[in-house]
Amino acid sequence: MSSITTLLLLLLLLVLQNYEFAHGGKRKVHISDDLDDVYDDEEDESWKEWGKKKEPSFPPADLSKMEPSQIKEEMMKRHTGPVIGFVKLRFGLRRTPDMVAEIAMKWSQVMRTGGIGIRFMGVDTSTIMFNMESIKGMDELKDFIFDQSEAYEIKIGNDVFRRPGDPPLEEVLQNLQKEKTKADNAGQEENDGDLRTEL
Repeated sequence: MSSITTLLLLLLLLVLQNYEFAHGGKRKVHISDDLDDVYDDEEDESWKEWGKKKEPSFPPADLSKMEPSQIKEEMMKRHTGPVIGFVKLRFGLRRTPDMVAEIAMKWSQVMRTGGIGIRFMGVDTSTIMFNMESIKGMDELKDFIFDQSEAYEIKIGNDVFRRPGDPPLEEVLQNLQKEKTKADNAGQEENDGDLRTEL
């Protein structure tokens, strides 16, 4: 009997030690409601400035002595917020809306991998729209787009960017229209020749 009693006592002692160990980290802390001696310094200078409109950290430029291109450059330095633009795809290829959406998705994923916050969306079968979080990544965006074989030109506001040596988009469209007209006329003459031989 004594060995069973000793075994039970050891078991009970082991259980009590585990109970204290398990609940030892969950001690309750009592905080008094008497806070007269507490110093409240949470409202520091940054807290007081919160919500106020910030003054620009750069000196205003003298616009009267600047060229329009310099004025535009100064304005772009101070631009904050999202930028929206369009990428015209190369003409002459037939694309479906799904193909354009796939190109836009691929470009978005690659740019996101590069750490630039930009989203591309297909607009029609020859245009992709992009929405960029900040204008700061504009140079990387242009370099990336012009590295893509599908892209022809970028339009942001009134600015149009294309690879050096590429003709303006209007000229390309006129050339394609001329080629189409020639092809249609050649097809019409063939049909007329077939009708004459039948008669």
